Amino acid sequence: MKTKITVLSALIVLFALFTGCEEDSGQTGTVALSITDAPLDNENIEGVYIKINGLEYHSQDSGWKTFEGYEGPKTFNLLELTDGMDEMLGTFEMEAGQYNQLRFMMDIPKMGGGTPSNPGCYLMINGEKTPLFVPSGGQSGYKAVGAFRVPSNGTVELTADWDARKAVVEAGATGMYILRPTIRLIAKGEAGSISGGITNIPDDASKIIVYAYEDGDYESAEADEPAEEESRFPDAVTSDEMGEDNGYKLWYLAPGTYDLVVAKNVDGSFDSVLGIVEDVEVDSKKNTNTPIDISELSTQ
Repeated sequence: MKTKITVLSALIVLFALFTGCEEDSGQTGTVALSITDAPLDNENIEGVYIKINGLEYHSQDSGWKTFEGYEGPKTFNLLELTDGMDEMLGTFEMEAGQYNQLRFMMDIPKMGGGTPSNPGCYLMINGEKTPLFVPSGGQSGYKAVGAFRVPSNGTVELTADWDARKAVVEAGATGMYILRPTIRLIAKGEAGSISGGITNIPDDASKIIVYAYEDGDYESAEADEPAEEESRFPDAVTSDEMGEDNGYKLWYLAPGTYDLVVAKNVDGSFDSVLGIVEDVEVDSKKNTNTPIDISELSTQ
């Protein structure tokens, strides 16, 4: 009897997969795409401007294809898109099915080609434009990674999290800045969040920053001085800095378990890791309230 049930279950699964593929074949759906950002650690940077010329998506059958409906080029200041804020790039019709990557085609100069007078991507530092460059050997297209499904005759809402904290890095002793983002794609209908108040804050702290890591991914070496053209806390999923109300909120998190790494800045620069809050559960479409008492943090 168990064998019959097992075979029957397998046939049901195969039938569901087959009919699901048939349902998607030749059908179309809609992607509503927006962008967001996490706060920047560098207090001297007043704006991070990116110019997006075009958008592409990756099809397993056809490779990279262009979103024809994108009305670009468009320029965005990523620092205006923090604290859960986002901005729409557009809605696009595409073939229904499963996807894993998008690509942002940028108007950005390549390092070594001189300093442009009117760069498409740039920083505002002390009221002046500072160009952002593609790293040596880089391309003008930046991939956004994350699995999503476009439903037949339906809409999926996606948010691309640029995380300028990791994306913008100084290129050694040159004084130039490069853009090397790791962009997350999040289905808004599935995302949750973590928030809470922070207490027992050290007197010398100029800023408290909370970094979210997937469960067990954080290693203490991530807090060390980063290598050239790298960022500190490189594997953090996202981050937030303590606000005027002594609270924080980590937005656009996929359901799962996270560890929160709490760090202290002094006089605008990283000082130390104060401790870790472990095993914070995030559910789809829900906020997990997680107060942080710095005096009770785990220091492992």
